Amino acid sequence: MAGVQAVVARSDHHFARHTHDQFGIGVIVSGAQKSASGRGPVEAGPGDVITVNPGEVHDGAPIGDEGRVWQMLYFDPDVIAGAVADIRPGRPGDFEFADPVLRQSPHASVMRQLFAAMTTEQTGAALHRQELLLKLLAEVMRETRAPASVPLGIRAARQRIDDDPATEITLADLANLAGLSQFRLLRAFDRAMGLTPHAYLLQRRIHLTRRLIANGMGLAEAASASGFSDQSHMTRIFRRSFGLSPGLYARALR
Repeated sequence: MAGVQAVVARSDHHFARHTHDQFGIGVIVSGAQKSASGRGPVEAGPGDVITVNPGEVHDGAPIGDEGRVWQMLYFDPDVIAGAVADIRPGRPGDFEFADPVLRQSPHASVMRQLFAAMTTEQTGAALHRQELLLKLLAEVMRETRAPASVPLGIRAARQRIDDDPATEITLADLANLAGLSQFRLLRAFDRAMGLTPHAYLLQRRIHLTRRLIANGMGLAEAASASGFSDQSHMTRIFRRSFGLSPGLYARALR
């Protein structure tokens, strides 16, 4: 399905704080993990559904020595936006997953069915995928309180990074945009975004790298085009964020 990526992972990897530029929803098959989320620290075990929103800062570590196994679907924002508009027509507004962990067994059952439909080429699979996606989103949807607004100056600094993450920028540049001292910008940015400006810049660069690789660009070229000093630096950040090397990611998409 266009705009969707499926991931199966068995890992004891400790993920550092990072973000995705997609919506993610999946299920823990075995093992357990603890993680930070936009709603605070959470734990998830076998049969639990886990979610993440674009830009949501989170991490992840196994509970115990056995690691954990999960199935995950990542959706480009426009895929979710189209489905949400179909479910609640005439009700504009941004959608986000309100619950980082869902423990109701019906949700896990539908998630497993959706994952199976997304990873099969059987006759009628496309129709089945669309049905299950709408069903799952309708089940997990609930009203949420509006997120805390990001101060105007921090929004300006964030937008500068978002507009061109591949180019170099200094803390002084961002502070001038925000109308703050460098120290106050650093504190305020971390408080509002959950990442320092440098960590946020690296996340924007690695998401750009992921998209370039997915579009067929070579690893060295993608690293350079994303603003990394060299391919090895890009590889370290990619592995730390996604739990696999960019080379393996590229091969999986062929």
